[in-house]
Amino acid sequence: MSASRPLSIEVNRIRHTLDVAPDVPLLNVLRNDLCLNGPKFGCGLGECGACTVLVDGVAARSCVIPLAGVDGRSITTLEGLAMPAGNGRSQKLDPVQQAFIDEQAAQCGYCINGMIMTIKALLLRKPEPTEQEIRSELEFNLCRCGTHVEIMRAALRAVQLNSAAAAGEAGE
Repeated sequence: MSASRPLSIEVNRIRHTLDVAPDVPLLNVLRNDLCLNGPKFGCGLGECGACTVLVDGVAARSCVIPLAGVDGRSITTLEGLAMPAGNGRSQKLDPVQQAFIDEQAAQCGYCINGMIMTIKALLLRKPEPTEQEIRSELEFNLCRCGTHVEIMRAALRAVQLNSAAAAGEAGE
């Protein structure tokens, strides 16, 4: 491990300065130092997708990214997708989160963080992807419970909810 030094990252719209070794995996910092439980430790090799977060809006596997690799950047975890609902206490779920709830797309729930974050990144890049584009995007997110049908339904519903939310924002 390298000697610790102050590193600054924005996580879920909050700036954090952390005095940790620069080679510590981002996942460890998110879970251990910032107490965020959305990203999960799965394989530790960046292959399963359970640890997926958004780095400047792009899906990234946090278990293989050293903290120094995101110094000064913006990180969004599953917890950061929801937005304040206006009353300061409750939150409005992101359309992708809502779609996964609506379609009951979780069984054990371990892969869901990666699935949601991957779909969110896709929708940021391409607001109306095809079913094949969604399948291609999710190809490297592993699910052992076999909820693939529900996950696909949730992803397709997320596209609809995302479009409706965008249309609502445009009308405000």
